[in-house]
Amino acid sequence: MTAHEPSNNQLGLRERKKLATHEALRAAALRLALEHGPDNVRVNDIADAAGVSPRTYNNYFSSREQAIVAAVTAERSLRIATVLRNRPATEPLATAVIDTVVEQYIGEPAGDALTMITTTPRLRTEFIDAVATIQPPLAAAIAERIGQTDSLIADVLAAAVAAAVRVALQHWVQPPGEGMLSDNGFIVVTDQPLSGLLRDALECLAPVLQAADPHRDRQSQ
Repeated sequence: MTAHEPSNNQLGLRERKKLATHEALRAAALRLALEHGPDNVRVNDIADAAGVSPRTYNNYFSSREQAIVAAVTAERSLRIATVLRNRPATEPLATAVIDTVVEQYIGEPAGDALTMITTTPRLRTEFIDAVATIQPPLAAAIAERIGQTDSLIADVLAAAVAAAVRVALQHWVQPPGEGMLSDNGFIVVTDQPLSGLLRDALECLAPVLQAADPHRDRQSQ
């Protein structure tokens, strides 16, 4: 368990079982995909490896691609919200949001998982689509920072951040022939680090984040 995950003491038995099943399914999906190739993995294979029925699998994931990608992205949205909440309350909202998002995306995924995702069209698409999962918890964390727990502004800001991240990932994970091949000839990415692309994309939102910051007048003095 990481420092950002809720402890078992904070969860009921049913919730702990759901989390355990979700983790087992996504871990099995990634392991089987790396061992046999994503196109050679069936839902039944993942369910069997995780010790559950295919019907149970379908309660958690709508496709094998979703399960595979979830193995490297599942905790990201919670980490982003938790880290943002723990940053100094007086830190500029733009700095807090941008730095948090960039930091939590760096190094995820890595190695063989990255190779597989960037060379498999359906996994690339799912990896980019998974950005949507950061929006609800991010909106809640932003609402708390700006002091509006039921805030349309926070929802809009979180949606804008998710859109910026999505654009950055689309520029980073390019279809074959539109990016740069790595030395192994398989990974197709741009020559700019993901951190740079994310920061450049999110900096476009800095004026909007600053305008929503309740401490902006104090920071400008």
